[in-house]
Amino acid sequence: MEYVTAKGVEVPALGFGTARMDTDDERYRAVSTALETGYRHVDTAQVYGSERAVGDALADSDVDRDDVFLTTKLADGNRDDRSVRESTRASLDRLDTEYVDLLLIHAPNDDVSHEETLNAMNDLRDDGLVRHVGVSNFSVEQTREAEDLSDAPILTNQVEYHVRHRQDDLLAYCVENDVLLTAYSPLGVGDVLGDESVQAVAERHGKAASQVALRWLLQQPMVAAIPMSSDPAHVRENFDVFDFELSGDEMRELFALGEAVDDDFAARLGL
Repeated sequence: MEYVTAKGVEVPALGFGTARMDTDDERYRAVSTALETGYRHVDTAQVYGSERAVGDALADSDVDRDDVFLTTKLADGNRDDRSVRESTRASLDRLDTEYVDLLLIHAPNDDVSHEETLNAMNDLRDDGLVRHVGVSNFSVEQTREAEDLSDAPILTNQVEYHVRHRQDDLLAYCVENDVLLTAYSPLGVGDVLGDESVQAVAERHGKAASQVALRWLLQQPMVAAIPMSSDPAHVRENFDVFDFELSGDEMRELFALGEAVDDDFAARLGL
């Protein structure tokens, strides 16, 4: 396993997502397979409906709870002070754990100030129920605002990020400010795996297109990825990305699938 260090915190660079699964049985089996495979970073959310299955899989696993970096996120309606506190405790009950490693604001919500939400999250951190706080689906400016408002460091911004949907401005901000960019939907929605350039690089390495798309992310500074699959073979395949590296030319080839990369930004990425 590789790790990304942000704000002095080591986070497993490859995590396991639990969105878009239909049943608790499917979620339980998927998370159980992920833990058996070696994943030590599990992502869930109040709106996914997967917290209880994640908790059951963790409880039944041979993996120690302290060895797993566990993330959940506040639902849109749980942003005021009271709802943050009550919903997080409910999440802990469903997850059958005394704490989560990371609690995120799932998406910006103009109905409640970020300051109120972050203050409540910080109090939960002070109480030991949450170890770190962060955001999701925030712009650069919103991330900057969150950092200004939170006493605790903003550990990550979790956003959609893959070879066909880059976040150059946000990644530049994250690199400069020691914030982790956690990439959800790192394989896109099928379009990434069918891309000829991705497939060509995969053939050169004897790897699957999914493994190349994930490797492209993991070789960037301050980036972690959380692929999701309920297919045991794909769960294992997505984890098998630590025995090869993409060359500089291959990284540039995959960056070329999107908009042109600014020269200064490319230099910071080592391209």
